Amino acid sequence: MNVFRILGDLSHLLAMVLLLGKIWRSRSCAGISGKSQILFALVFTTRYLDLFTNFISIYNTVMKLVFLLCAYVTVYMIYGKFRKTFDSENDTFRLEFLLVPVIGLSFLENYSFTPLEILWTFSIYLESVAILPQLFMISKTGEAETITTHYLFFLGLYRALYLANWIRRYQTENFYDQIAVVSGVVQTIFYCDFFYLYVTKVLKGKKLSLPMPI
Repeated sequence: MNVFRILGDLSHLLAMVLLLGKIWRSRSCAGISGKSQILFALVFTTRYLDLFTNFISIYNTVMKLVFLLCAYVTVYMIYGKFRKTFDSENDTFRLEFLLVPVIGLSFLENYSFTPLEILWTFSIYLESVAILPQLFMISKTGEAETITTHYLFFLGLYRALYLANWIRRYQTENFYDQIAVVSGVVQTIFYCDFFYLYVTKVLKGKKLSLPMPI
């Protein structure tokens, strides 16, 4: 554990709480990709199966349970409680374009050909692209609500802080997880353009808008 790991976890948690708070206060899930949230729930489910086999620390266990709970509550709100406000017409990203290559890659590139290890690897690869349906939805509608941009910012910040965490662990522990690092770099790259728009527009009080696709 180091400060970057803790700050990364807190940033991740804040992103999820912001999203849940937005849905609950507005009684609406407009502008939120349900498909991205399904993918994140799948990420946590396949990654945290070790809850039943491996105890690391109270902090680790509590954070895993909180992330699982937040993910499934979010999916329930989108497809259950507030489904009438869900913008299904714009949430049209084809999930098979992500799931098929991720599944294939997790079988080809892993540390151990065992069920738990393959599922963990799958979760790492999937997390790196799980935000794409949300970004696609924003590009399709041309804009995003401020609270949604805050959610995306803290989600991206979590990945950037985890990159710093891996660098720190390599310096202090000589530990290097190639699968996690490469996937984290890919995920952070997806946020780079959004970070620029967030700083130049949202932080100046402007609404984030994108050019509509042709």
